[in-house]
Amino acid sequence: MTRTEEFQELRPLLFSIAYRILGSVSEAEDAVQETWLRYEGSPAEPRSAKAFLSATVSRISIDVLRSARVRREEYVGPWFPEPLLADPYEDPERSAELADSVSMAALLLLERLSPLERAVFVLREVFAFSFRDIASAVERSEAACRQLAVQARRHMDEGRPRFEADRRERDRLAVRFFDAMREGDVDGLQELLAADVHMVGDSGGKAPQLARPVIGLEKVTRMLAAFIPMLARTGGTMELHEVNGQPGGIFRDRDGRVLNTWALDILDGRIQTIRTVNNPDKLGHLGPVGDAWATLREVTEARRSAD
Repeated sequence: MTRTEEFQELRPLLFSIAYRILGSVSEAEDAVQETWLRYEGSPAEPRSAKAFLSATVSRISIDVLRSARVRREEYVGPWFPEPLLADPYEDPERSAELADSVSMAALLLLERLSPLERAVFVLREVFAFSFRDIASAVERSEAACRQLAVQARRHMDEGRPRFEADRRERDRLAVRFFDAMREGDVDGLQELLAADVHMVGDSGGKAPQLARPVIGLEKVTRMLAAFIPMLARTGGTMELHEVNGQPGGIFRDRDGRVLNTWALDILDGRIQTIRTVNNPDKLGHLGPVGDAWATLREVTEARRSAD
């Protein structure tokens, strides 16, 4: 097998590692491309292409994350990962772990970790790498990596919800939720939302956004029931779609251009959190991006006409 063939076979794994470390589709793709350039230019023949490429993409991602942390501290409003519609890496034996590890909630928990802790956690807990290979990847001793893994696992466990939804139940609930939104069904929405439901979005200051998170059953229900039917009247659509391994949706304008994505946290039979990504810089990999400001003006006019 040639180097090109080896790399192409491992590309899905490399992207999945980089995305979980970085929380960015574009940065993960860049990290994978840089990994290929280093592999192509390396005169030595590695004992294992998988070990070499995984170590390389991990080191590159750690370096990128260190510089990205500064930018994220200056980010306007809440910062969310770039939405991922489909994880290219599949492992039937670890499908549940892979899906959970790429959720918005999990990626936001990973933000609490240092870059080294994050890389060690991803390689060990998500992809089941040996500590020998992890030590090579992050250039630390095996003992140090074991300690980093313990620290990272403790931080992650502290933030995880106590109850998780059955996947089939979760998907059925999401379908009911989006149907209720389309119909402006207040009672239907209230049956599905938690009493302290949170709705929060990431616009980066570049798209319409809530002034602050909307919290509570009444406020979130009122907003959803009023806004979504008006979006439909302007020709906008929403499609149910898995986002970061969880139930979610993609909202589009009348021309099919992406306006934002929604991801739902569903626990204990209720929707606990609705996270929207509105920043156009984070949506380009999903297709042509619409003008959210123009859509908002149309929705506002539609609401005034209906009053």
